[in-house]
Amino acid sequence: MTESKRFGRCIIIDDDPDILLSARLLLRDMFREVADFRSPEAALAAMEPELPDVILLDANFGRGATDAAEGFHWLAEILKRDPQAVVVMITAHAGVQIAVEAMKRGATDFVSKPWSNERLLATVRTAAALRTSREEASTERKRAAAVSAPAAGGEMPLIGRSPAMARVWSLIERAAPTEANVLILGENGTGKELVARELHRRSRRADQVLVSVDLGAVAENLFEAELFGHVKGAFTDARGDRIGRMPAANGGTLFLDEIGNLPLHLQPKLLTALEQRQVIPVGANKPVPIDVRVIAATNCPLELLGDEGRFRQDLLFRLNTVEIELPPLRERRQDVMSLVDHFIALYAKKYAKPAREIPEEVVAALEAYDWPGNVRALRHAAERAVILAEGEHYTVEDFSLSRGAAARASAPAPAPAPVGRDDLNLERAEKQMVEEALKKHSYNISLAAAELGLTRASLYRRMEKHGL
Repeated sequence: MTESKRFGRCIIIDDDPDILLSARLLLRDMFREVADFRSPEAALAAMEPELPDVILLDANFGRGATDAAEGFHWLAEILKRDPQAVVVMITAHAGVQIAVEAMKRGATDFVSKPWSNERLLATVRTAAALRTSREEASTERKRAAAVSAPAAGGEMPLIGRSPAMARVWSLIERAAPTEANVLILGENGTGKELVARELHRRSRRADQVLVSVDLGAVAENLFEAELFGHVKGAFTDARGDRIGRMPAANGGTLFLDEIGNLPLHLQPKLLTALEQRQVIPVGANKPVPIDVRVIAATNCPLELLGDEGRFRQDLLFRLNTVEIELPPLRERRQDVMSLVDHFIALYAKKYAKPAREIPEEVVAALEAYDWPGNVRALRHAAERAVILAEGEHYTVEDFSLSRGAAARASAPAPAPAPVGRDDLNLERAEKQMVEEALKKHSYNISLAAAELGLTRASLYRRMEKHGL
């Protein structure tokens, strides 16, 4: 067999040194490594660094033993350590009952001594192929589980034909068919994940998976386990092997959202994985090759990413072969009504609400509004309008916009009046604090949440609660 077609590792366990030598010489061209052991205990210890593709196990070790009891004992021990182990039992005392019992106890096949070389080669080759197919099936099941829950908003199309969005579409069309890594910049709620999905949909990897990872939501101590995977027993809660998000994306596209929130000390780990095109799961010592196209996104301005104290420049260079900057909604007001129409139709169908007209004055207010929070905020406003509207027409109040919103939209937002000492209303105080934090950090959710001492998810809930 050629090097590329050889199987990985074979372990032979027998108390007869002549049998060990004969089997090792016969199988050495089929496997990258053939290890032989006279002691089953030593063979089990040798399984720890790298699980074998096939194990040849003698059925009897004690002098004069013929009932295969020892072989069955060690077969159980092997399967306890590796439930997917492929074990071929060998014995000088062949018999139908022993063969049947070996199969019942988990052996894959059975050969008798003295063996036919052709028979042994065929049996071991079939067993090794079975192990390979089991591993591939297991990997696919884990990969499917890792990507089974699509990210929220994945069904929404990327909407917008304004001049500002025309530039975005142009970059998508040119970058998508290539293998270039893409960095998407833009404020929260502008639709960065939708751009990533559109890039994947138009790419050569479109028939493979798109795996999304929100790096802002991954705990630092779980970063490697989440991205690279882990093996059973790697840490306290690792009750089984788990494929990481990067191996799960193999052959497809990996979307790293909120890349700007990745702590500086973890950035070298990501850079190494991307440079070497392989990862080592937590608790394992064997690298797993990966073939992924990386699309990253962040709400951090590029000048902040250019700060060495915040973001590694070698990682930034690897991520932004192509750079796409998504404009905020206030810079593409021509798209506002296309988005409003889309969301109103979506939620009217969802809530079984009647169609209603949008008067010109409401259109003017919606287009003039600055939409802090961008498309995400507009979507929530449209949903509220569909739920709250009562008459034949939508009103500004249905969208939770005051009638003066259009006039104020073009003027700088005044600082919120401080809550008086006599005003002890917690709801108003909380809303004002959230508004102040959001405006202070230009609606950067991560920074505003940190200032308020909240998680991103908690801040989103409060924004929804107060209609922000």
